[in-house]
Parts: sequence; C-alpha cells; structure tokens
Amino acid sequence: MSFKNDYTLIKALKKGEEKAYIFLLEKYHKRLHAFAFSLIGDHIVAKDIVQNVFLKTWQFRKNLNSSCSIKSFLFKSIYNEFLNTYKKNKSTMLLQYKYLESLYEVAEGSNDSTIEDMIEIVNREIQNLPPKCKEVFMLSKKEGLTNAEISEFLNISIKTVEAHITKSFSLLRKKLGHTNFTIMFLAFISEKNQAI
Repeated sequence: MSFKNDYTLIKALKKGEEKAYIFLLEKYHKRLHAFAFSLIGDHIVAKDIVQNVFLKTWQFRKNLNSSCSIKSFLFKSIYNEFLNTYKKNKSTMLLQYKYLESLYEVAEGSNDSTIEDMIEIVNREIQNLPPKCKEVFMLSKKEGLTNAEISEFLNISIKTVEAHITKSFSLLRKKLGHTNFTIMFLAFISEKNQAI
C-alpha cells in the first residue's frame, strides 16, 4: 500500500480513508517516536506524544492543507506537542530551547537517506570512543541508566561516570561537527527500539 505523493495521501486522509491513515502510521511512526524520544528522553511520554499527534491528525484531517509536506507537518506537530508538555517545566532554559530548535530544523530538513547516513556516521564515532567512555556513554544515553545506577553497575564513583560522559560528548562534538552532533540524539533508535 502506497501513495504516489503527499497530495494524494492528504486527499485520501481528508476523505476519511482508513488505508491512508494506516499508511501514515506505518511510514512515520518509528521516526516520529525516535524524534519525540530525542526531545523528551522518556519512551512512555514519547509514545504518548506520537499517539496524540496521530489522533489529532485524524481528528482534524479535514483541515489538512493538500499542498503541504506531510513529513514536515508531522515533525512540526511532534515538536509542538512536545513543547506543550515541556513548558510545564518552569526551569526551561533558553539554551535548551536553542538546542531543541536546532534539532527540529535538522530532522525536518533531512530526507530519509540523509538521516540514515548521519546515523551511520554517529554510530561509527560512538564505537570509536575510548572503551570505558563508550561503555558509560551507552549505558547512559542508549540504555537510559542514571549516573548513580551506572556507578553501582560498574563499581566506579559518580564523579568518574560524569567525567566519562563529559569526555564522550567533548570527543563526539569535535568529531561530528554541529549537524551530526545534533542528529546524534536521533541515532539512539537502538535494536530494542526498532520494534516500537
């Protein structure tokens, strides 16, 4: 099942064709979840954000602009839904917003193959980190363990954990450059998340 372009897909959605909605889910769900997770850092909240976006897209399908890019629309919707959640946190910093805007621009402006290329570069550089840095970095950023949990698991101090993470970020920023460093957070679509 496929649609030759966004125009025919959006027209089908506006008519209420279920196959168009299923196509939308199958094509974009995984990437939107990865994007939402890169913003919020919590799989359950990311899942809720994506679900809300798809439900609202279906609920307000008649308002869709037939000439818009459905990919851009969905990424922007995820970003806006995330902001609604994130704004509840009063401690939001301007720097965080700047980073998030940058991440959104990279994700929205990249096609599938570009993102895949970036992810490949990112994963290669992560593998090239010094062994201990890589181990700590993966436990923190890919497995989602806290610094205290990593400290206990590896039997090292929390300060050592923090030092390894800081060093990893520093090395990756130097090796990857701004765009690939930004896309790094989309790279954590690990094997365990592929099935989401």
